[in-house]
Amino acid sequence: MEKSRSSLTIIRNADLIGQDEHSIIRTRVFDNQLLAAHNQGETYVSVAPSRLWKPWLVSSLMIIEERLTTAFFMPKEKTLKKKLFSGIQPTGNLTIGNYAGAIKNWVKLQEIHDCIFCLVDLHAMTDRQNSQKFKEKCLDFIAMYIACGIDPEKSIVFAQSHVSEHAELTWVLNCFTYMGELSRMTQFKEKLMRQNNKNINVGLFDYPVLMAADILLYGTHTVPVGDDQKQHVELARDIAVRFNSVYGNIFEIPEAFIPDNGARIKNLLDPKRKMDKSNENPKTYIALADSPDSISDKIKGAVTDPSGEYKIGQDSGISNLITIMSAISDSSEIEIAKLYEGQGYSRFKKDLAEKLIDFLYPIQKRYHELRSDESILLNIIHHGAEKARRLASKTMRKVNDKIGLIPNK
Repeated sequence: MEKSRSSLTIIRNADLIGQDEHSIIRTRVFDNQLLAAHNQGETYVSVAPSRLWKPWLVSSLMIIEERLTTAFFMPKEKTLKKKLFSGIQPTGNLTIGNYAGAIKNWVKLQEIHDCIFCLVDLHAMTDRQNSQKFKEKCLDFIAMYIACGIDPEKSIVFAQSHVSEHAELTWVLNCFTYMGELSRMTQFKEKLMRQNNKNINVGLFDYPVLMAADILLYGTHTVPVGDDQKQHVELARDIAVRFNSVYGNIFEIPEAFIPDNGARIKNLLDPKRKMDKSNENPKTYIALADSPDSISDKIKGAVTDPSGEYKIGQDSGISNLITIMSAISDSSEIEIAKLYEGQGYSRFKKDLAEKLIDFLYPIQKRYHELRSDESILLNIIHHGAEKARRLASKTMRKVNDKIGLIPNK
């Protein structure tokens, strides 16, 4: 906002009592006369011609009012970053697949987004958990997030169960979700088949609504997910649109973000299936906490391709291993395939194992430092929950007001 030939009041040795903070305009001084006065320690206050604004009481008055031809500008508003929400269940062991498909992207995205990274421990309750082991697993995951580069100073890192608004909003959204929608969720049907109709609890069926609450609670714009979770983000969008159509523009409509590279690193023994951190066979994945010997053994035992060629972009074992190498290096899959073309797989596997060990060393070092002092992790989690709760409570107040609930103090 530009003004010229403004009346400028110069106040020396003055106490401004009861002033409106928005009344003071910090100016960029171009005029030499103003600059000289500024260097003498004077304060500039923009006022209407020949009068002071009423809220201001000025003592020790030494006021000189001058008409000057100059220009000054209101400070530009800070550009708001888009909000990003993502989370991982604290089950199984975080793998190189989780790093390449999620955490690696989180580290980059936190530089350009307001990021909220949530340990979704409530989601994990759809399976029975050993309480003590579960607590330790939750702390393991938070430590590994940070060791991989998630910065609690730049992002909000917290446990889902520490912010009760997640469960509260889930119930509201349940009333805007249809049974048919949930029964069509692909992941629910897959788990139903794997568990042979055992322990098919309501939580497993309702899981996508809790995920929708996770996303919508924070005015999320972007949700980085694997392509197997895209359907759940689409459901969150549908629920948000349905709610907004009744009560107005309460929820932001989120967008799924699926990274092009490393989104689905595959099972080391069955490359037609994704690398699953909860797989009962540890030989199917590289855990971020695996020892060097374990990494070497797993890579040696990984399937490749009967042709002996270095194929990329296919559901072959060698293509999967090339994807892993690309995810932890600066080389593209095409460059890696060309580099090893004509060589046997043993040399490639040896190099890949060494690269993985070197890549994971600083991550594991930082991870063990964090796990050696639990108080540091708890402080990060509790501080993150406080920040998340402030955002979540604002959303819930809006929602509760719109649906007609009596306000709580």
